[in-house]
Amino acid sequence: MGKTKVICFANNKGGSGKSTTCSNVGYGLTQLGKKVLLIDGDMQLNLSLSLFDEDQVLSFAQSEKNLYEGIRRQDDLSDYIVRSEYEKLDLIPSSTLMSSIEYELFTKWQREYILKKCLTNIIESEGYDYILIDAPPTLGGWVLNILCASDEIIIPVESTPWGLFGLGNMFEFLEQVKQVAPDLRIGGVVITKVDTRKSYFKQTIDILRELEDVKVFDTYIRIDSSIEWSQDNHTPIMVYKHSSRSAKEYMALTKEIADGC
Repeated sequence: MGKTKVICFANNKGGSGKSTTCSNVGYGLTQLGKKVLLIDGDMQLNLSLSLFDEDQVLSFAQSEKNLYEGIRRQDDLSDYIVRSEYEKLDLIPSSTLMSSIEYELFTKWQREYILKKCLTNIIESEGYDYILIDAPPTLGGWVLNILCASDEIIIPVESTPWGLFGLGNMFEFLEQVKQVAPDLRIGGVVITKVDTRKSYFKQTIDILRELEDVKVFDTYIRIDSSIEWSQDNHTPIMVYKHSSRSAKEYMALTKEIADGC
């Protein structure tokens, strides 16, 4: 096992498929023999819900062992890891209190590096091949923290008329972030919620491919009801319905990401 790779999934527009992509790529990496830690950085708790049922997730959120408490205390996050039922796949759960994390960070010294500092022991121990972080759909200080802790960012973009809305702001923000995190790289853009029958799918691809120095992954994720059912069952799509189209697409995307790292 080599150096731990930290990848965040971020987009300032909600509904882009960040949590679903983060979760399923995480599971996909375990199928490639990798050990993966997922970190739920969003108050909506969707990444946590992708692996645990509502009662368990609320229990994590109300305990003293969730990401909000770890960041607030600036603790070593090794003590906040919970094991999932899937081999090689662990989680640091979120809390609804993440909504106030900006306030908690505001007065802290070198606040943009707090998450990075809290992850130091996990990364240096090289116990994980990958750490995948699900960021909230904002462009504030907490997302800056996540980006400063990451080696690269993957941006899910939904193939809808509103999918590209705000993407320019996202790239402007990333340019600002590089002033404090110069080694951060854009791993690529993945197109989600695709309906190949609709003309705006082609428009989305054409617009994204005009962006300079931004990779658009060859694999795109089509609309599939199996994804919603897997979410409802708190299960990765590759477990819920291994033969489904979306399971195959997420596995193909996982391989693309792993090959590019």
